[in-house]
Amino acid sequence: MAEIELRGVTKRFGKMIAVNAIDLDVEAGEVMCLLGPSGCGKTTTLRMIAGLEWASTGDITIAGRRVNELRPAERDIAMVFQFYALYPSLTVAENLAYPLHVEKPTREQIEMRVQRIAKLLELEHVLDRLPGRLAEGEKQRVAVGRAVIRDPTCFLFDEPLSRLDIVLRQEMRGQIKTLLSGLKRASVIVTHDQIEALTIGDRIAVMRDGVIEQVATPHDIFASPANIFVAGFIGTPQMNLIEGTRRENIGARLTIDALDQHIGLPIDGTARALPAIGERLTIGIRPRAFEPVNDAGPDAISGTIDVIEPMGAETLLHLNIGLHDLRVVLPRGGGFRPGAPLHARPLEGQVLVFGADGRRLPL
Repeated sequence: MAEIELRGVTKRFGKMIAVNAIDLDVEAGEVMCLLGPSGCGKTTTLRMIAGLEWASTGDITIAGRRVNELRPAERDIAMVFQFYALYPSLTVAENLAYPLHVEKPTREQIEMRVQRIAKLLELEHVLDRLPGRLAEGEKQRVAVGRAVIRDPTCFLFDEPLSRLDIVLRQEMRGQIKTLLSGLKRASVIVTHDQIEALTIGDRIAVMRDGVIEQVATPHDIFASPANIFVAGFIGTPQMNLIEGTRRENIGARLTIDALDQHIGLPIDGTARALPAIGERLTIGIRPRAFEPVNDAGPDAISGTIDVIEPMGAETLLHLNIGLHDLRVVLPRGGGFRPGAPLHARPLEGQVLVFGADGRRLPL
C-alpha cells in the first residue's frame, strides 16, 4: 500500500475547479514532484494532503488512514514552506528542537537529535546563531531540519528552493535529495522548476488546469512524454513541435509535409499506429536531436540561421523557416553566422509523433 494515496480528489472554489478528480500514489521512500505552470493546481493538491485545504470530493489516505476530516496536526506530516517561518528570537538549535516538545523527550534526547540533524545539513557551526544572522541557504536548511527532526510519516515541500539564487539552489537540490533518500519516507515536492523536479524526484506528476497529465520517472517524462503539453513543458531548450500532414512513404520512412518542405523522418512508416496518409500529426524533436549535414536532402530540415545563442560548450541556433522557428543545439565552434543556411537531420530514435488528439503515438 502506498504511503500517500489520492483517489478522485477534487477541490472547488465556488464554480472554479482548481483540482479535478486526480489519482496519485506516493510510496514510502519515494520523492514525488508535482510540476506544472502557475495555477495548475499543484500547491492546492499539496495543501489538501496537509489538511490546509479541505477536499471537495475524493479520498486522501496517509499510511492507510483516511485523513479527509483530520486537522493538519493529526495527520503526522511535516511541511516546509516557501517562506522559512523561523522563530526570530530562537537560536538555530532552539528552532530545530521546537517541534520535539510535543513529544516531551528528555533534554539528552533533544540534544542528540538536534546534533544529528545539524550534522546532516551542515548546520553545526551556526547552532547558536539567531535566524537574522544566517545566510539564505542556511535559513532554508534550518527550515528543512525543523521538518525532518520529528520523524513524521511523510514530508511536504512547497517550492522549497524558489527564494535561493542559482548557486545555492544547485547546492540545496543535492542536499535535499541526499537527505530524503536516507529518511525512507514518502515526500511530495511542489515546484515550477523542471530542473529541480528532474534532479530531485523519483517520479514526477505533471499537472495542467487541475489535471495530472502524466506520472512517470524523470527519464520517461523526458524521453516518452504522454502528450504535446508534457513534451513542450519538459526540456530546455523547449522541444520543437512541428505540425504537418502525412505523405506517402519514401521507402519505409515516415514522410510529412511540414515547414513548407517534404521531410523524411527516421521512423518506420509502416507502423500501424501512424495516422493515415493525408491526416494531420505533430512531430516532436528536441533541439539536441539533430546533426548538421551538407545538403538539403529529403531527410533534412533546411533553414536560415536567425539568432545564435552561445551556451558554453554548445550553441543554440534559431533557424528561420518561413514563419516558423526551429531550435537546434550543436557543439560550439561550428563557424555559425546569422543569415547562413543550415541543414539539420533528425537523429535515429529521437523523433516523437503525436496524433490529432495531442497524445503520443506508441511507435
